[in-house]
Amino acid sequence: MPTEDANKWNIRYEQEPRNSFEQPRALLVDHAHLLPKQGLALDLAMGLGGNAGFLLRRGLRVIGVDISYVAVNKAHSAYPGLMAIVADLHYYSIPRSTFDLIIDFLYLQRNLWPQAANGLKKGGWLFVECLTEAMLSVNPGINPAFLLRPGELQQTFQDAEFAQTLEILYSSEGWQATTTSHPKSIASLIARRYC
Repeated sequence: MPTEDANKWNIRYEQEPRNSFEQPRALLVDHAHLLPKQGLALDLAMGLGGNAGFLLRRGLRVIGVDISYVAVNKAHSAYPGLMAIVADLHYYSIPRSTFDLIIDFLYLQRNLWPQAANGLKKGGWLFVECLTEAMLSVNPGINPAFLLRPGELQQTFQDAEFAQTLEILYSSEGWQATTTSHPKSIASLIARRYC
């Protein structure tokens, strides 16, 4: 499966006609006032580095991880200061109490959430945004395993043991307009580690 995933994403990043993977997510831009002014950030499944580049321009050091060597090469070319890693996140381990900011946009791997929570320093920020099951109404071909159930993101970060050190500062779920042919149903969350 990892090789199949890498091949799929390498092809997509080589052939994608739009620049949708190169722009920072609106959640990050709209809540930029919350971001630390310095420190170390981790961008999980960074794609072409739009979010990483936004963070670099704001003065953060950024480690970006992606399974696609095409994406990593393009992101590193665009942002030479980026510490870019080709890795399958199923086998990646987030070090504890290391990051001032961790972002996870449009990549759902539920067992990364405890690692991300523990990977934050005290006062560190976590931004998560994933597609929801409502996407099946516009794209029935999506694997439901990669979609959040209604209310799942917020409920998990309220109830899970790993989330007890986090305070949720923002949460939303619903349809968002995009530059693609259809809107996306997205759940978003911003949390901060308080201890």
